[in-house]
Amino acid sequence: MPNCTYLSKEEKSAPGYKVGKERLTLLFGANASGDLNVKPLLVYLAENPRAFKGIFKSQLPVIWKSNKKAWVTLMVFKDWFNDHFVPAVERYRALKGLPFKVLLVLDNGPGHRANLSNMHPNVKVVYLPPNTTSLIQPMNQGVFANFKAHYLRRTIPSALRAVEGNKLTLKQFWKGCNIADAVKNIACAWDEVKMTTLNGAWKKMCPQFVNSFEGFEQAEDVETLTRKIVGLNKRLKLDLETEDVTELLASHGEQLSSEDLIEVEKQMIE
Repeated sequence: MPNCTYLSKEEKSAPGYKVGKERLTLLFGANASGDLNVKPLLVYLAENPRAFKGIFKSQLPVIWKSNKKAWVTLMVFKDWFNDHFVPAVERYRALKGLPFKVLLVLDNGPGHRANLSNMHPNVKVVYLPPNTTSLIQPMNQGVFANFKAHYLRRTIPSALRAVEGNKLTLKQFWKGCNIADAVKNIACAWDEVKMTTLNGAWKKMCPQFVNSFEGFEQAEDVETLTRKIVGLNKRLKLDLETEDVTELLASHGEQLSSEDLIEVEKQMIE
């Protein structure tokens, strides 16, 4: 939840408060046409959370990986590349009758090392220049924000049903949310990101890739979704304004500290 809500404020004012350590990392991929969105990679802190009792992780709508920091390490990324990305692209290529020539555009994340360029003869890997992610990286041009807006719009009605049905207080509902709920909402929200959004994200980097999409269902823009989210939050009696939601949608997780980066480097050397 945004930091301004009473839920966050109450948690921070509680005796012995410590910042919550629970987190997950998501990796999204899609092609420039917008008609191939790769199954999301999710990295969580635990390999077998209690919320997945009786659930096979191979049947999840995400690619499940884990490590104690919920990081996309080099090993996690290589597994995603070889066992998930390449097969997904191969299936798409065969379906469309296209030659197997792939250009994979990556940012300069710690898990994206230069030696990835030699991992497959038909996949050329190129890296965006440092400090340009927010300016030209396609996923940063509205895709992340659109996904997170859909995620919030799916989560908040669940809270409303619980609260308005007098089943739970809002705090009880929020404390009861677990990683299984998150995975379900992540998959649904990613499916709701439209082809037009995925294609339009290339406008700054390669405008020649962007199509007009006449006759296609147009995606709801982030501003429209934000207004709906604020309206839902008002029904929950949360003190949430448009700028609070905008700030939340623009955030993509904490940057790694110097200590974190050193640890990542150690893992890569090992």
